[in-house]
Amino acid sequence: MTAEALLLLALLACSLVPAAVVAGLDETSTARRNRWTLGGAVLKVLLVTWMMLGVQAGRFFEATLPLTGTLTLELRVDALALLFVSLSAVLWLATSVFAIAYLAKDPAQRRFFTFFNFCVTATTGIALAGNLFTFFVFYELLTLATWPLVAHRGDRASLQAARLYLRYTLAGSVALLIGMLWLQAIAGPIAFGETGKVARLVETQPAAAVVCFALMAAGLAVKGAMVPFHAWLPAAMVAPAPVSALLHAVAVVKAGAFGIVRLVLDVYGIEASRDLGLGLPLALWASLTIIVGSVIALRQDTVKKRLAYSTVSQVSYIMLGVSLLGPIGLVGGLVHLIHQGLMKITLFFCAGALEKLAGVTRIDQMAGVGWRVPWTMLAFSVAAIGMMGAPPLAGFVSKWYLGLGGIEVGALWIIAVLAGSTLLNALYFLPLIYAAWFQSPPGEGAPIDGKREALANDLRQAPTLVAPAVVIATAALAAGLFAASDVSPLAWSELIVDRQYRVPWPLPE
Repeated sequence: MTAEALLLLALLACSLVPAAVVAGLDETSTARRNRWTLGGAVLKVLLVTWMMLGVQAGRFFEATLPLTGTLTLELRVDALALLFVSLSAVLWLATSVFAIAYLAKDPAQRRFFTFFNFCVTATTGIALAGNLFTFFVFYELLTLATWPLVAHRGDRASLQAARLYLRYTLAGSVALLIGMLWLQAIAGPIAFGETGKVARLVETQPAAAVVCFALMAAGLAVKGAMVPFHAWLPAAMVAPAPVSALLHAVAVVKAGAFGIVRLVLDVYGIEASRDLGLGLPLALWASLTIIVGSVIALRQDTVKKRLAYSTVSQVSYIMLGVSLLGPIGLVGGLVHLIHQGLMKITLFFCAGALEKLAGVTRIDQMAGVGWRVPWTMLAFSVAAIGMMGAPPLAGFVSKWYLGLGGIEVGALWIIAVLAGSTLLNALYFLPLIYAAWFQSPPGEGAPIDGKREALANDLRQAPTLVAPAVVIATAALAAGLFAASDVSPLAWSELIVDRQYRVPWPLPE
């Protein structure tokens, strides 16, 4: 076995081994459980960093395990895989720190951290999958890993949400499997990047190719929470805040979005997608989800539900960018995979801190809370403003490239979608920020002026609960401020489009 293959297996083992070890510990072994979880997370970040340097230098990482004549488990690292796995690694570390603090008094931490680490293993496998079969295996393992996390609290609402999640995801898996089997029956086994096999179907079996795409896209859209397959995601908000953070920013919805990216770029390819007319329907679907998710978010009266519907809207920016099938739009969609993760996990960390430190779970409880938990609300405000697309934050970079991408391919209506979404984002985020900083709590009567004298220090009070949100919010700010640097998510997304997919840019540099 080559050194490159061993590194790939080590990347999976970073979270799989802690999952197995934690499962064997007793409930009172808190320190050992935390050391294994955090140690694995730190090691994964180091390995991903090493691989990024290797890919930039032209190294190739691959590991294969033949199962039958036509089925092969294949892991490999390319620039797109590293985009997703780097997000997973960094945010897993942050979520581990947050979860340890948030669940400090939870009676079932062993079960939680077992499936928490297993969830990250499945997500890593999805990122590293080198063909459709391997992707499907890890995609299903992700369902098995996240179901217990959604049901973690064990009450009636949690179990109902978990059953709903299972019904949606299993139905999506059936559609994905049928589409995969059908496509492989007419085109043969497809490794990611072998787009020539599908390209030949454009001439021979175009209708079948379109139906296969529709089935697979629908199956992936379930985990991606695209309308009308989104109902499971808001229902899952009964789970603890670390689970919400995983579902929205790191694992499940990102797995669906990443799958659609792979489907368009690495299974069908840009040319075949254009020839089959797949871009416009996907763009319209993504746009509908963007607007509908934001409209429903306006009507929510709890913080986590509002954030959940915001995710329904925001994740579809990724699909929108890919559906444009042009280099600028592709960059906008890919970079939003990182930017949305940074901003959304910050918001859910803050929601958890608001609940634990201030007892705030509802929108009508937000008045004056900024002065009680200032660091938490500062991080929340930065992430929320970034979600609106205000410069110089990360969300602005995503929307700017998506808008330019729409202009590039002559889809000027994309500008209207982005403008409408930005307005709706402002309508459901600004009232929370205004209430937190500029309104007095109910019953006080006095204006908020002078509250600075009684300013609390939530970062000092609960550092491991609050610091993850502050650190990741700072990263979201830096991703916008330093977008032009060579080490930014934007630079890596441009590298993917230029080097891996060789999509010609519209103008010479």
